Amino acid sequence: MTAAVRVLTFTSLYPSSTRPRHGIFIESRLRRLSSRGGLQSRVIAPVPWFPFRGDYWGEYGRMAATPRHERRADIEVSYPRYPMLPRIGMPLQPSAMAWSGLRAAQAMRERGEEFDLIDAHYLYPDAVAAAPIARQLGCPFIATARGSDVNVIAQMPGPRERILRALEASAAVVAVSSALKASLVGMGVPATRITVLRNGVDTELFQPVVRATARRELGLPIDARIIACVGNLVPGKRTDLALEAAARVKDSTIIFVGRGGERARLERLGRELSMTQRMQFFDEMPQERLCRVYSAADVLVLASEREGWPNVLLESVACGTPVVAFNVGGVPEILTDPAAGIIVRGGHNAGLLAEALSALFAHPPARDAVRAAAVRFSWEPVLEAQLALYRRVAGMPAATDEPAELAVRA
Repeated sequence: MTAAVRVLTFTSLYPSSTRPRHGIFIESRLRRLSSRGGLQSRVIAPVPWFPFRGDYWGEYGRMAATPRHERRADIEVSYPRYPMLPRIGMPLQPSAMAWSGLRAAQAMRERGEEFDLIDAHYLYPDAVAAAPIARQLGCPFIATARGSDVNVIAQMPGPRERILRALEASAAVVAVSSALKASLVGMGVPATRITVLRNGVDTELFQPVVRATARRELGLPIDARIIACVGNLVPGKRTDLALEAAARVKDSTIIFVGRGGERARLERLGRELSMTQRMQFFDEMPQERLCRVYSAADVLVLASEREGWPNVLLESVACGTPVVAFNVGGVPEILTDPAAGIIVRGGHNAGLLAEALSALFAHPPARDAVRAAAVRFSWEPVLEAQLALYRRVAGMPAATDEPAELAVRA
């Protein structure tokens, strides 16, 4: 029997009982990897220390309520605290995370747990912090790039230099899209060191629900044209453009699912656009319920300025709901089938977005055809390639059924 590779996942982006949607895309991949065998998983997910708990303190209050340890889907997760000054602590964050993460990893070793490698998700501060931890523990580490770590943080001179040093020290670099790989190459990372491992979609969880049924469950109008936006309400997602575009589409209602500081601005903009009666907000929700949102909508809109691999597109398409998205990041790698939706090219503005929405409403694709576009983005080839990469980095012999080519695209 082939020995299992022992992986320590290190990331600040991991869900907990108090923040169940935080970094769920990392947990989803790890759960599938662990369930297929050949892997022993542990997670260290450092959390900034904050003295007060409760919703009154927003995201920091939820972080403070995070348990120190938790078992999620048969995977042990540790949430050590580290000091972090809001807004001004970014330069010190990797060192603080490394201090707390190393103590947690050493405690695991004292209990008899060993690791063949560390898989660090997100380049800054996570991979930068993982580099000294791996050095102290004497094991290799993988640095996984996911989107804004490359498209935003790596464009800042200080973090960029530290990211490049960490990538040079890593045993391998993973990008979740070919577009992200191209950005890393543009930063000077050798293309031969980067493996593309896209995300997949769970087509058993995300599948069509009768639209009228889903709308009744969510309290949405049965006969309206419903436009959905799913994700954090933060400036980079440009949900304001989605709202402005919806205002130009006759008989449309727009729904927002997620949390963030942009909600107040969206409410003000809605009043200015006379959209108050045609917009609705939902808090973040578990994936099982998100299936109802996607199924209730006629279209999902992604108006982001930048993305790595936007999972919401595949989730929506798997539910039979087409999407309209700007041409950013991995979007063109996902929307290769015209039935899946429309890529908006030529600029980032509400007018072009409204034109695409109107075109889709005029000629909506069949739900079966939309879903078929998502089915080929299965997890299985990605998981095989991920395990093959782990074994290679750990210096373990390859399993006989592992793929020769690691880069996985649709």
